[in-house]
Amino acid sequence: MSGTLDAKRLDILERIATALENMAKPQSAALFLDDTSQAYVWHTDPDRLEAVARVNRVPIGLLKGIDRIRDILLENTRRFAEGLPANNALLWGARGTGKSSLVKAAHAEINAIWQQSSGFPLILIEIHREDIASLPSLMTQLRETDRRIIIFCDDLSFAPEDTSYKSLKAVLEGGIEGRPENVVFYATSNRRHLMPRDMMENERSTAINPSEAVEEKVSLSDRFGLWLGFHNCSQDAYLAMITAYVDHFGLKADPEDVRAAAIEWAATRGARSGRVAWQFIQDLAGQLGQHLTEK
Repeated sequence: MSGTLDAKRLDILERIATALENMAKPQSAALFLDDTSQAYVWHTDPDRLEAVARVNRVPIGLLKGIDRIRDILLENTRRFAEGLPANNALLWGARGTGKSSLVKAAHAEINAIWQQSSGFPLILIEIHREDIASLPSLMTQLRETDRRIIIFCDDLSFAPEDTSYKSLKAVLEGGIEGRPENVVFYATSNRRHLMPRDMMENERSTAINPSEAVEEKVSLSDRFGLWLGFHNCSQDAYLAMITAYVDHFGLKADPEDVRAAAIEWAATRGARSGRVAWQFIQDLAGQLGQHLTEK
C-alpha cells in the first residue's frame, strides 16, 4: 500500500514540476499569430499579443495632400511585403496631419493587393510608447515566424531622464542580432529627432564634449532610413479632404454651404489638418442626421 501511495505522490509531484516548468518558459509571440487576424496590439505583464478584430482606419484614397509621402511609404511597404529590403520609417511633423492614418492605410492597401494573389496577409503589431523597453523581447520572439510584420509605435517620443531610447537604437540596427529580416519598424512623432529641444540643449551644456552628447540623441532618428515630414495643409488640400469625405459617405448637403462651414470650422480650431477635417465631417453628419457609413 505504501509503495502505491509513494508512486501516486511521485506522479503528482512530477506533474506539478512539469506545469511550473512550462509556466516559467517564455511563450512565443509567434504562437499567437493566427491565420485570420491582420493586426495585433502588444501588451506586457504578461507579454502577449491581442488580436484586433477591426482596425480603426480610413481608406488611403481619403488621405489628401500627402501624395508624395503616401507613394514613398507604399513603395517601401510593398517591397517589404515581397521579401525585398526595406527601411524603418519615421513619420514626423504637425499633429493631426495623417501620420498614423497613413501607416494603417498603407498596411490595408498592401494587404488588399496581396490577398488577390496569395492571400498571405502582412501583419501590423502596435506597441505602445510605454512598452518600448519590451521591444527587444518582442523582436526576438518574432524571429521564429516567417510572417512579414510591421511593428508600429504611434506618437513615439522620449522625455528627459528616459533611457529606453538606447535599447530602441540597438534593436533597430545596432545590436548584435539587429532587426529581424521579417520585421520593419514604423513610428510617428511630432518631433523629428524624437526628443524635446531642451533635452538636447541640456545634454550639450552639461557634457564634457557637447557635440558627442547631442550626437547620441540624434543618432536614434538616424536608425530610420525613411524620414517622412508632415506639415499643415493648405486650404485647397483641406477642402479636398472635406469633399472626399462627403462623397465617400454620401452626405447630402449643399457644396457651397459645406465649403463655408468647413472654412469657419478650421478658423475656430486655428488649424487645417486631416484630423480637423474628420472632426468637421462628424459634426456635419450629426447635424444632417446621417450615419458615417460607406455608400
